[in-house]
Amino acid sequence: MVVRIFGADDVRRVVPMAAAVDAVREAFGELRAGNFVLPAREVFGDGAVLVMSAYHSPTRTAVVKTIGIALDQVPAIRATVVWTGAGEQLVADGTSITTLRTGAVVGVATDLLAAADATRLTVIGTGAQSADQVRAVLAVRRIAEVTLVGRDAGKAAALARALSEEFPEVKFGSGTDIDAGVGDAEVICCATSSSTPLFRADALPERVHVNAIGAFRPTMSELPRDLLASASLVVVDQEEAALEESGEVIDAVESGALPRTSLLALGDALADPPTPSGRTVFKSVGLGPQDWAIAKLLAES
Repeated sequence: MVVRIFGADDVRRVVPMAAAVDAVREAFGELRAGNFVLPAREVFGDGAVLVMSAYHSPTRTAVVKTIGIALDQVPAIRATVVWTGAGEQLVADGTSITTLRTGAVVGVATDLLAAADATRLTVIGTGAQSADQVRAVLAVRRIAEVTLVGRDAGKAAALARALSEEFPEVKFGSGTDIDAGVGDAEVICCATSSSTPLFRADALPERVHVNAIGAFRPTMSELPRDLLASASLVVVDQEEAALEESGEVIDAVESGALPRTSLLALGDALADPPTPSGRTVFKSVGLGPQDWAIAKLLAES
């Protein structure tokens, strides 16, 4: 058997963001249809190492991702993905796949929930996930202005300069003031490892879509409880995963601020699209089918 190997540059060359968004959208349809077997995520060393897997029954293909997490390093997440199918196997850089598929699911959710004419995007966080958050939203909306907000003004400005070269038709700005950044945004992406909410709900416009992908442990939280309580729609990648790993969702549900029955799985929302209004939220902790979707595109290349 020949094992194909894809480095980070190979992943980017083979899978543009628009293709990733389409593939992840399809994967969530397959998840809703019951076509995936998803073993529980293995956690080692208090979250220092994670192992995720997914098996797609119709194609008899599987993906396994091993992730090392060190929040004091850059990048904070290092991963390897192994894809296995009938007569083929590939090994790929899982760090690029993780940022790509996390961006892609945000693209799917933004396309579903954000105003169709949204033109202003704010991204909170300037780490490894941030650039793909921008790429994903730009893949589904005609964004004219992007504001990048981070604790380090120099790092935020550098990211803005790099992305402006990639997207010269878009106006990029940067800063450190979160409230100023979200005050007139129409789409917000939170990509931080914060343990406390990043902003107050009353700092947001009345009509805005908020994506939160950075907090992946019960001790982390990017969103305020009152936003989840007052949002017209709270969509999660999977209810069980959100209630196990999302600090903000766990807090809102356990406090009674957000009824568990109000959580809407992304696959269900895609099958029967809601009519968004007011403030909408998408919270993702990441699922194996997302990795499978990107690895499938690599296998087919």
